[in-house]
Amino acid sequence: VDDRPENLLALEAILSALDQTLVRASSGEEALKALLTDDFAVILLDVQMPGMDGFETAAHIKRRERTRDIPIIFLTAINHGPHHTFRGYAAGAVDYISKPFDPWVLRAKVSVFVELYMKNCQLREQAALLRLQLEGVVQLLG
Repeated sequence: VDDRPENLLALEAILSALDQTLVRASSGEEALKALLTDDFAVILLDVQMPGMDGFETAAHIKRRERTRDIPIIFLTAINHGPHHTFRGYAAGAVDYISKPFDPWVLRAKVSVFVELYMKNCQLREQAALLRLQLEGVVQLLG
């Protein structure tokens, strides 16, 4: 999520090697709409945006049951010191990265969250299969 198209393009170039579906949002409002219909492994969120800033967007994300567990990585070009970073973590961020950042580091961090997301999906599927099997056993015994 970034209001500057050039930043979104740069992020896509950095993350394209992960072979994942990347969803662009140019505002907090647009990001919240995307979160209504799709599931996400991680959100990269710019702090400074017109209208709804990154902190406010994160607060909305964390209030929703469906999206509260999605990790948020804040990206910012402005470093206002520790209180600003703390505000990011207080808003629910798992990381707070200042621009310019190392593309390799960002890709590695996003990769970890994608892997965790996939493992969680796999666990949910296995739990659902186990419930079905248990229901079948109960019916046979019942």
